[in-house]
Amino acid sequence: MDGNQAPPPSIEVMEGLMRGAIRFHTSAQNMDALRFANRLENGGVGIPKHTAESGWSPFQSVFNPLEQEYKSAMNCYESMSKSFLLVGGSSDIALSLASLLLNDGHRVTLLARDIGRCEPLATQGADVVHGDALDETAVQEAVNRANNHEGGLAGLAHLVGSISLRPPHATKLEDFEAVLRTNLTSAFLSLKLGGKAMLKAGSGRMVFTSSVAGSYGLTNHEAIAAAKGGLEAMVRAAASTYAQRGLRVNAVAPGLTETRLGASVLRSDAIREASVGMIPLKRINEPDEIASSMHWLLTQAPDNLTGHVLPLDGGMSALRG
Repeated sequence: MDGNQAPPPSIEVMEGLMRGAIRFHTSAQNMDALRFANRLENGGVGIPKHTAESGWSPFQSVFNPLEQEYKSAMNCYESMSKSFLLVGGSSDIALSLASLLLNDGHRVTLLARDIGRCEPLATQGADVVHGDALDETAVQEAVNRANNHEGGLAGLAHLVGSISLRPPHATKLEDFEAVLRTNLTSAFLSLKLGGKAMLKAGSGRMVFTSSVAGSYGLTNHEAIAAAKGGLEAMVRAAASTYAQRGLRVNAVAPGLTETRLGASVLRSDAIREASVGMIPLKRINEPDEIASSMHWLLTQAPDNLTGHVLPLDGGMSALRG
């Protein structure tokens, strides 16, 4: 090649890659690659014959560091700040989940009725929207605010629940319908509005809160069983509907947990003892255990995990205690 003639683009790219990689990786094992690159710049003069015969390739020394840098960049991408919306943001589990996400450096929007409980998180940077999970206008506002962050709405967790423990013959129709609306209708509203925002971005993760009662027959749990059983069926259907559109939809199904809602069930030592006796692990869940599981589903679970309900009940639904 004429010394005054510009090298073909492929050679320019290769030399640039080699020199760039070597500039950031000047360890002893790259010295041969450095000499090789310098000789390329001089028209190939002085490249030793043994280079080809020995099986050593300068490209190996160059591209191994490049591969490492690529992997490092991908890890950085996976951990960079994303936007998450927690519906039912003043619940005990939501507060714990929000703290985990904020500690990761993510942006968190909370839709909550009791905004006073969210004040410590607001001082850490959480955006708190005052509203009810059954108010479509409030849910839409929370979705919009979470979606306004760079990258859009990456994940949504629905943490709304109630419980009514009465046999059917003693349950008023309006009480039954209230349980359905609180637990199932609000979940559908979050799925509808949050999912629509995620569809525009082409990706997103949603996690809903079911209950061990959704799949395990428990005395006097007819209303909550209907609501949570419906929620689990909805999660599976939605996971199928949006599987090819980048959305992953899952749920957790906790047993009794040490929360304000759980305290309404565990009203006495006798009830607590009887409840613990039904659980193979012989203890009540802690809120952080549920929150960390939801955190994993939102941020670290593999892409092929969708349509699943994760039991978090101390083995109650699967084992004999």
